[in-house]
Amino acid sequence: MCNIPWCPHLLAPLKKPVMELRSEHLLLRPVSMNFLDEIHHLHSLPETDEFNTTGIPQSVEVTKNIILEWIENQEAIPRKSYVFCSTLIETNQFIGLIGLNIGKTNYRIAETWFKTQPGYWKKGYTTEALFEMLKFGFLTLGLHRIEAGCAVENTASIRLLEKAGFKREGRKKEILPIRGKWIDNYFYAILEREFIKINN
Repeated sequence: MCNIPWCPHLLAPLKKPVMELRSEHLLLRPVSMNFLDEIHHLHSLPETDEFNTTGIPQSVEVTKNIILEWIENQEAIPRKSYVFCSTLIETNQFIGLIGLNIGKTNYRIAETWFKTQPGYWKKGYTTEALFEMLKFGFLTLGLHRIEAGCAVENTASIRLLEKAGFKREGRKKEILPIRGKWIDNYFYAILEREFIKINN
């Protein structure tokens, strides 16, 4: 079991902002306007838009507004989300985004999501970032359950989630609006005790 006792205040904003999360190869930095160009490029790629419900932004201003919304949610009380920019420690290269949307405090629940530059797919970086996000959610924020969803045809995300220990809990029909079509979605979740067991 996790030896860090849960406290409801853990889901409120931390007294000191989370400056960064660090893993073997990655530095996860809180999203900021400093990454506007990189995030706009990431959102504009057809490969990363294939299963994305927001679609390709029509202008950099659209991406700017998305980032401003993320920042606003991160400054909310209680805090609504955490969004990190993944960068390689060795080169400082931006490679993607990973986030955690916080649910109701008494449920101790959140939903994670991620998006990675295609040139860094199948290199283990998204798996590494996801593990760091799960560790942060369970061991720092004291969450009980972290969920994730993906389109049923998104085999790469399915493999990644299951590799990280997520279990598929169901399927919702035609819930994702993607390029004018309604797509089915798989729902996944992992519990704190499952994460601790896998990583002990």
